[in-house]
Amino acid sequence: MSEYLLPASEGALAYAELYERVSSLIISTPESITSVGVPHCPKWTVKCVLSHMIGVPEDVLTGQMEGVTTEAWTQRQVDRHSEHSKTQLLAIWSNTFENFKALLPKIPQPTISQFVFDQVTHEHDIRHAISQPGARDSRAISVAEGFIRDFITRNPDPAVHALAESTVTGFDYVRSFSGRRSKEQLAELGLPADLVAAFISTSPFEIPARSIVE
Repeated sequence: MSEYLLPASEGALAYAELYERVSSLIISTPESITSVGVPHCPKWTVKCVLSHMIGVPEDVLTGQMEGVTTEAWTQRQVDRHSEHSKTQLLAIWSNTFENFKALLPKIPQPTISQFVFDQVTHEHDIRHAISQPGARDSRAISVAEGFIRDFITRNPDPAVHALAESTVTGFDYVRSFSGRRSKEQLAELGLPADLVAAFISTSPFEIPARSIVE
């Protein structure tokens, strides 16, 4: 087991908790909230982000993994749910979760942690968009943090490898390495902004041009 990766069972539990947390959050908001823009995903609304969060386990269950992690793959998830209301989306997610939870314990590391990393990243994108911060010390954040730190240790560049030892909080670590912090914000956290930006440039994420304060 990696120094940083949490057990796969923690990843499965983290997603189950995240599903309950986010679905409860969305239930408590008016329908109009789904049309709110998401600053961390400027091309998307809350509905788009939620559609992606639902679409990933849907695609895993149905084997629709061609182009996984690409923009085309995620856009298909958004398009698939474009006509659904908030209530319909939540019903679809509930049904999907009922089928997906049986698969969760069978997903190995680091795949389960990568999945949680994606989901918790978007949980906080939504929370920021609708001004409902919280759950910054959740199990999902811990699982996602472990995934990123472990992934970084596998980089052959000693300077990049050293980023795994950063002492920033788990929440800020996850947000920093998912392209949710500008270079100015990275520097304020004590992270080498140019190095982090170069590392992130090899991923599906990118450093935002302006700071978005959460």
